Amino acid sequence: MDTSIKDRTAVAGIAQTRFAKSLEGSEKRLACEVIVAACEDAGIDPSEVDGLCSYTMENTAEVDIAKNIGADNITYFSQIAYGGGGGCATLGQAAMAVATGQARVAVAWRSRKRGSGGRPWASANVGLPTPLQWSRPFGLLRPADEIGVLTRRYMHEYGATRDHLANVALACRRHANMNPNAMMHEKKLTREDYMAARWISEPLCLFDNCLETDGALAAVIVSAERARDCRQPPVYIHSFGQGLPSQHHTMVNYWCEDPLRGPSWGCSEQLWRHSDFTPADVDVAQIYDAFTTLIPLSLEGYGFCGKGEGASFTEGGAIELGGRLPVNTSGGGLSEAYVHGFNLITEGVRQMRGTSTAQVDGAETCLVTSGEGVPTSAVLLRKG
Repeated sequence: MDTSIKDRTAVAGIAQTRFAKSLEGSEKRLACEVIVAACEDAGIDPSEVDGLCSYTMENTAEVDIAKNIGADNITYFSQIAYGGGGGCATLGQAAMAVATGQARVAVAWRSRKRGSGGRPWASANVGLPTPLQWSRPFGLLRPADEIGVLTRRYMHEYGATRDHLANVALACRRHANMNPNAMMHEKKLTREDYMAARWISEPLCLFDNCLETDGALAAVIVSAERARDCRQPPVYIHSFGQGLPSQHHTMVNYWCEDPLRGPSWGCSEQLWRHSDFTPADVDVAQIYDAFTTLIPLSLEGYGFCGKGEGASFTEGGAIELGGRLPVNTSGGGLSEAYVHGFNLITEGVRQMRGTSTAQVDGAETCLVTSGEGVPTSAVLLRKG
């Protein structure tokens, strides 16, 4: 018996606020506004929403969301942990809820005011969970520091260079330059700019790090049957996976056999096991990019190339529009906005609708991934 959710649900509506360093309104207000807008995009009244899926790091509570959007009776609600690793899982779990009858109209969302908010890594006066006691006191204070160590290991093992990281940053920026809603829309980036940028955590420079952004996004998920009668073309959720390796430690697993084989490898196995497609069938990808290094590592984990070949995969414009596998066609976290990766989901939907500002001609499949390095998730979207 096929117990997968393959094509049984679809994204019927999406919406996003403006992205900026500072937006007016609370995270709750932004969340409610964007959920209502996503329902409007789908042609569904917010009172019909009966499923809610968000991140554990989301500061808006389900009771407040339900009251303020005018929802009736909520029959399913869940939250996904691990920040950037949880984005696609909100979509996947909403799909599971709809496919199994726990909800009829589910909404996944993320509302975040990180651009105008505080810096959680700035304070050292907090108690540390046990794993962090072995890293934070020795200087690995921020995610950038941890990914910097992982990047250095990747360079040492496989000959990756800063030029390869620049390929990622430049591809995302060029796509953002085509996207009027991207924070970096009007800001060009050259290889010379990249090489001259200040260090954040060597070997990661300023342009290897994602933006800090205020913004909110939402997606409405319904059954495949209902989606066909909604306002927008349906975008089917074809397959879904999550991955948390044995004995994993975030953000870098220092004591495993291979620290460069992250959670995406296990997530990938689950994703492709329930799919009719293979990596060779994917037309466009939205790959989580809090740091440039995560894209070559994810290209390997999701099977687009062999182990250690992710860096060379980025050469020759392969991940740009018109290349072998266009990646992060809205600009991604590096150049559009960083809202814990949810903008990758909405861009994936736009690609399948044919409405992206960097549209891939004839695209019928889109992989969307969440954060490599942390317990993660991914969805494969299919054009309706």
